Amino acid sequence: MAARAAGTFRRTPIERSDQRVAWDRADQAFFAAGACHILAWVCRDSHPERPVELAAVRFAGEREVFHVYAVWDGWAFDHSGWNPEPQLLAVNRDFEGRRLERLEITDSLAEFCARNHHRMPNQYWDDPRPRAREYVNRHIPPWA
Repeated sequence: MAARAAGTFRRTPIERSDQRVAWDRADQAFFAAGACHILAWVCRDSHPERPVELAAVRFAGEREVFHVYAVWDGWAFDHSGWNPEPQLLAVNRDFEGRRLERLEITDSLAEFCARNHHRMPNQYWDDPRPRAREYVNRHIPPWA
C-alpha cells in the first residue's frame, strides 16, 4: 500500500469528542489520526529482534507532533504499512503544504503521551493494542 498523508484521515469534530465514534472508523483511518502512536509502539514491540525505532513529525517550528510511526533501516511503518521513510515524509509534507520536522522518540509511551497530549490505551473506547497488533500482523515487514 502506498504511503498516504495522515491528514487525509483527520478526525471530524464528533470523532474527536466521542471515542466510540472514533473507534468505529476503519483501521487505516483510526491508526492515521488518533491512534498512530499506539500503532508505532505496538509495531516496535512486535519485533523485539529488530532495532525498530520510533519517530514523529511536526510542523517546522511548532512543539506538537501530529504523526508518529515506527522506523527500521530506512523503512517507516504507519497506517499505510511499510514504506520508505522519505516517501512517508514527502506525502505528509505535500499534503500539508508546510515544512515538517522529524523527531526521534526515546520516551516511554506514558512519557510521550503526557508530553504531547496523546491518549494512553486506557483512554480509548476500548484497548487499541490488540487492534494494532492485528494491523501490524497484516503488513509484511521489509526484512521478511
